[in-house]
Amino acid sequence: MQRYDKALIPAAIAAALAAVPAAHAETDIGTIVVTPNRTPTEKSKVGSKVETVDEEKIARESKPLITDYLTLLPGVSVSAPGGGGQETSLSVRGADKKYVKTLFNGIDISDPTATQVQTSWEHLTTGGVSGIEVLKGSQSTLYGSDAVAGVIGISTLGGIEIGTHHELTIEGGSRGTVRAGYRLTNATETGRFSFGVNGLTTDGISRALSNGTPPLDTDLSLEPDSYRNITGTFAGEQQLSETFSVFAAGLLIRADGEFDDSGNPPTDNLFNTGDTTQKAGRIGFNLDLLDGRFTNTVSAQIFDVDRDLHLVSAYGPYDANYRGLRKKVDYQGAFHAADWATLQFGADSEWQSAKVTDNYGTDTSDAFSLAGVWAQALLEPVENLTLTAGGRHDRHSVFGGYNTWRLTGAYLFPDFGTKLHASVGTGYRAPSLYELYGPWVGNPSLQPEQSFSFDVGVEQTLLDGRLVADVTYFQLDTDNLIDYSYATFSYVQLPGVTRRRGVEASLAWQAAPWLDLEAAYTFTQTHQPDGLERPRIPAHDIALSATVRPAEKWEITGTARAVLDTTDRISPSWGTFVDVALDDYVLVDAKVAYQWNEDTEIYVRGENLLDQKYQVVKGYGMPGIGVFAGLKARF
Repeated sequence: MQRYDKALIPAAIAAALAAVPAAHAETDIGTIVVTPNRTPTEKSKVGSKVETVDEEKIARESKPLITDYLTLLPGVSVSAPGGGGQETSLSVRGADKKYVKTLFNGIDISDPTATQVQTSWEHLTTGGVSGIEVLKGSQSTLYGSDAVAGVIGISTLGGIEIGTHHELTIEGGSRGTVRAGYRLTNATETGRFSFGVNGLTTDGISRALSNGTPPLDTDLSLEPDSYRNITGTFAGEQQLSETFSVFAAGLLIRADGEFDDSGNPPTDNLFNTGDTTQKAGRIGFNLDLLDGRFTNTVSAQIFDVDRDLHLVSAYGPYDANYRGLRKKVDYQGAFHAADWATLQFGADSEWQSAKVTDNYGTDTSDAFSLAGVWAQALLEPVENLTLTAGGRHDRHSVFGGYNTWRLTGAYLFPDFGTKLHASVGTGYRAPSLYELYGPWVGNPSLQPEQSFSFDVGVEQTLLDGRLVADVTYFQLDTDNLIDYSYATFSYVQLPGVTRRRGVEASLAWQAAPWLDLEAAYTFTQTHQPDGLERPRIPAHDIALSATVRPAEKWEITGTARAVLDTTDRISPSWGTFVDVALDDYVLVDAKVAYQWNEDTEIYVRGENLLDQKYQVVKGYGMPGIGVFAGLKARF
């Protein structure tokens, strides 16, 4: 028996906020996911491929960053060259982060000032996070632009018990690293909320492996690049009557750090710094009509990012400020026409702007608007068969209209514990403000990139649910690529299809009361129109994890990740590129925890325990072995 635990629900989806009391009731419905259909759905009835990370796993492993958990999932790869706070790349099924929509408690937190609109994953810590969902495949039908490879939903509103509770965490260790967090939660029969504040500081390492030239680098030793992060989160919901509830969420991130000069290879720089402030909020309400058969959700959200960049080169200092803003309103409705048929529909409208200034006279301010309508049918025409069919039309203020669609299906063989699942759909990525209007490089005639994806797989449950295995084949094709042209010195549309295909396999096994095992494997093959592979996408990605409880109050958790057959693309001279092979590597992390009493845990954990010398980007350093000790208390 499993809890209907909204720890797995990215409170992003307003429909998930409707039935508060259900969050505290035990049922037999199993794991609930939200991102696949924008409404709570039994995972066994979902045709799309979705991965989950629950609060228990986050607490058990005590890793500091959300990407530390994502990189262990099938189909997901993370590259974070240079250690804490350095720009982090993430890919889903071989497509990088500009093709992945990210929602934090329902808020789109992608940066509209970036070269391509994408999420700054390096700033997302695990403090207060109660659940993560990764929905794979083109999902623009439900989520609009950028949901080409998938959608990642992050929640802080799960795992809340009745009453008021406080949680404290503190940890310190290698490279002058200290992190601490506080979380306050409260739940009643009609509402709940979670508030958290978390801090992280580290001396870091030097991402450059080579010294720079004076006066940019006057020390023969490589200077470490420090990083600091303070994050505050809030999420809550309140039932005001049997038919009406309200909800709200907020996010504040304040981060600053140092970084070295890029190049081939990158070189040490004592003066480069970057500061980032991200502020986000969302409010809304749910209204149920016709005895609950007609549900309605209305919400509004805002995301504000303010980035300062300070560079020092042989030509002097460069200071720039990037200010981005996104405002969005959203309506979602659902009509439960019959026990086996639900019609969902919705509309949304957003506005994005970016303002850039620097000490060389740049002063630009650009904006666009984007509105869309969508509908989807959720059908269970016969027992054990679940189907969805949906479509969307978006209207962009620059390039006009665009249509997308999605179909999914899942069929259960309950007597055998077998589930067949499949999905097919289209997606698109709208050109960013920088690609449209960037000084000297912008091209207002750009059209959206477009995608087609499908996957098909089988999930098998054995041993009374203690062992679950899944194998899925996937394909993701993107066309109309937007890229920088060294011939025109601007962004252009490139012909041809970039193909990504592969196999994902996963296994979770409760082997004994004292032993849990998990494994994930991803094979990815990519092919550009020019015949080359996509860089920084491993052909083979293997992740293993084990949790052992050798004695009362003791728990040992270990994870291992092997990355094989990866290339990077470097530029030895202006406008020329060469693919180079990166060395294979294996990373092993572990944690030993002792439950001092019912509410207190002390632990020691280690990172890169094999002290691997490896690179995820050619020429960039990575942290070696690290050891940390921490304490968690709850009262």
